[in-house]
Amino acid sequence: MIRAILGIIALSFAQVLPSTVPVAAQAAGATGDWREQYAYALGMQAYIYGFPYVYMSEVRWGQVAQKVDPELLPHAAVNHFWHSKMMGGPESQAGGSPNNDTLYSIAWLDLSKEPLILSVPDVGDRYYTIEIASFDSDNFAYVGMRTTGTKAGNYAIVGPSWNGNLPSDVERLTPSRTPSAFILGRTLLRGPDDLPAIRTVMAQYKLTPLSLWGKPDAQIPESYDVLKPFDRKTDPLADWKTLNATMAENPPPSRHEVLLKQFAQIGIGPGLDVDTLDEATKRGLARAAVDGGNLLDAAIRQGARQNNVNGWKYPPPDMGRAGDKDDFILRAALQSLWGIVANDPAEAIYLNTSTGPDGQQLTGDNRYVMHFPKNGLPEAKAFWSITLYDAKHNLVANPIKRYAIGDRDKLKFNADRSLDIYIQNQSPGADKESNWLPAPTGEFNLVLRSYLPSPDLQAQRWAPPPVKKMD
Repeated sequence: MIRAILGIIALSFAQVLPSTVPVAAQAAGATGDWREQYAYALGMQAYIYGFPYVYMSEVRWGQVAQKVDPELLPHAAVNHFWHSKMMGGPESQAGGSPNNDTLYSIAWLDLSKEPLILSVPDVGDRYYTIEIASFDSDNFAYVGMRTTGTKAGNYAIVGPSWNGNLPSDVERLTPSRTPSAFILGRTLLRGPDDLPAIRTVMAQYKLTPLSLWGKPDAQIPESYDVLKPFDRKTDPLADWKTLNATMAENPPPSRHEVLLKQFAQIGIGPGLDVDTLDEATKRGLARAAVDGGNLLDAAIRQGARQNNVNGWKYPPPDMGRAGDKDDFILRAALQSLWGIVANDPAEAIYLNTSTGPDGQQLTGDNRYVMHFPKNGLPEAKAFWSITLYDAKHNLVANPIKRYAIGDRDKLKFNADRSLDIYIQNQSPGADKESNWLPAPTGEFNLVLRSYLPSPDLQAQRWAPPPVKKMD
């Protein structure tokens, strides 16, 4: 299967996580037993359906229960925020294609007992967004510039079965589908000198249990007790055990009852015990866990559901809420595995490429240019940027310490108001250095991010310029 991201959050469409499959499962081959074949066939479907539950459990465990340095890596108690302190740079080699535009805020929520009230300050004209997702990785609510504005406010995040009354100064958000939920906030950093101001803003993002609302001196409890995923390194059925336990904690929607009845035939479902299954069924499930993970990896590598325009891949229009459309392969591969969660297209669109228009891999051995015609820049109400990553999806050290380029930079336009971005290893010359995005000596890839994209971008009518090799 895959390994959980325990440090840098993978938020773009450029990361394929390495597989770590159990040795026992790797070695197991198919037999002629019909029970094994049936468990394998149905297990592949169950794996695709259930993957986000497993992955969320792994990431939550790593960011809540594992002891790490919170100055460097995400770590906080349940129902508490963790905020990144610095913009990511090449010193981090954790992969994940971190953005170079915003600082992250992360929280893992337990809504099983009562709602949590999210409080945000007045941020002026600063862009921010707080994405809130159920434990199946689908978004269910947003707080931020696009949805609630930039004034101070209080917003109730409620679980699937809560129907109580809220204080008059609290606005109720759409409920979560699951008792557990995940927050991923992004706050725009305007440059290194902006760090003190942005930290002041982020420190005012607060989560308060409803029972403690209006009690400013109350101490909010800290708990690091979350479900521990089973170890796939020693148990070929670990993913299934994690899935069953997680679905017991976070039941799937009732509209999936027919699917769940099918999966229950092979021991997959909320609270079921795969250890009680016959050996043939276990073998089929062990194989399905391995091949299911490989299938998701392949779906990402091969650009499943993505629209190719000039070598750039547009994300699918249902990204962010693929489960609402019952598109479980999109939910598992591009939405969950690729980024834990994914923004709704109305909030942000990430385009990615690793090739030129000729289909050849981008490499620092060549010089490239992106030519934007007059009025041809990405139309984004908040901001746009192009970030460069090496083959391992890390930012690249360079002499001018520029890891991304975009609308907040002092770009030099041509006389006709067109714009050329130079992507190469060596400086294009002092007169062009303002438009230079430094590349490594080896292979690299690019992510073009547009926040609050225009209708044309959302409808995929805007054509990004190809990354052309220069003579």
